[in-house]
Amino acid sequence: MSVLDRARCQAKAHPSALDAVLAAAVLVCMVAGSFVDPHGGHGVSWGIRTPDPLSLVLMAVGAAALVFRRRAPMLVLAVTGTASLIESVTSDPRAPVAMCAVVALFTVAVTTDRPTTFRVGLLTMTVLTGAAMLGGPLPWYAQENLGIFAWTGMAAAAGDAVRSRKEFVHAIRERAERAERTREEEARRRVAEERLRIARDLHDVVAHHIALVNVQAGVAAHVMDKRPDQAKEALAHVREASRSALNELRATVGLLRQSGDPEAPTEPAPGLDRLEELAGTFRSAGLQVLVARADNGTTLPAAVDLAAYRVIQEALTNVQKHAGIEAKAEVSVVRVGPNVEVTVLDNGSGEGQDPDSGGGHGLLGMRERVTALRGTLTTGPRYGGGFRVHAILPVKTRPRASGDPV
Repeated sequence: MSVLDRARCQAKAHPSALDAVLAAAVLVCMVAGSFVDPHGGHGVSWGIRTPDPLSLVLMAVGAAALVFRRRAPMLVLAVTGTASLIESVTSDPRAPVAMCAVVALFTVAVTTDRPTTFRVGLLTMTVLTGAAMLGGPLPWYAQENLGIFAWTGMAAAAGDAVRSRKEFVHAIRERAERAERTREEEARRRVAEERLRIARDLHDVVAHHIALVNVQAGVAAHVMDKRPDQAKEALAHVREASRSALNELRATVGLLRQSGDPEAPTEPAPGLDRLEELAGTFRSAGLQVLVARADNGTTLPAAVDLAAYRVIQEALTNVQKHAGIEAKAEVSVVRVGPNVEVTVLDNGSGEGQDPDSGGGHGLLGMRERVTALRGTLTTGPRYGGGFRVHAILPVKTRPRASGDPV
């Protein structure tokens, strides 16, 4: 830190001491100036004179008032202006008492707004200059009178310029801090959205495949002694479901890898082109699944295609877990205008846990996924038994604005 920086820090830490030093310096300048005669004599332009006692008293009062210029700038200006006014109309030769009024006017301009500076500065210039021109012992056109006008005007202008610069710097600093806070909030929001998306993907993958593993493992345990061939087939399905779960988990976690990590799998995310394969995994687990498509071969955006697949996957997983042993599921994918509608129905007895009763995140994840694409999801029990999941997804998506709800 340089000497100037240290001095600036000390001045900010002790403003009263700085004002006292400034008042003392102004007093020294006024006293020194009071001994100079600008008119001189005997053919010279200046000379030496003896100031009046009243002038010395007025200079001391004005300098003492400057010590309090930060605490009460208007009052200090009034005191120093009164002292200057008395000096300008009574003393001959005149002492530079107006110097303390100039400093006080500068302080007022720094600490107030522009309209106040304009009004107070104009009033100070008019009163001091007019009194000096009309009531002083010197002619109205004397250079001392014009000097009062010039110095008061420059003090008001300089103080306003300093105040404007401080406000400008403060505005820039505040705007930078606000931008930094906005960037941090946006980063936190993106992290939260990405965390929710990854959680949804992991839930969809794990819930689907673990449900199949659970069912097939139960079948294998049930028929192990009486029908070993069927038990081997169930265990083969368990192995296949486990392998699929591991592959999808590896693909999902691969999105979190850093640039220096080993290369992540490049297998594309699942979509409706794998709908029959998905239905086949449930059929192999004993669930009767009927698939009907009337989407006319529509090519969906990747996000919509993945969301439709995950909705069907989660809905069938819920049927497998909650609808009962003899349940049947119907899956339909239909193109309706600008949307594609996905419906999953089942006729289950509902003896298992209601998927909408809480405790899980399947329906919540489906709803978040669909809402993120500006779609709608409705779920609920069917009249006469069973459950219905209906999702409407837009074929064309658009980016979500920062102020839109998630």
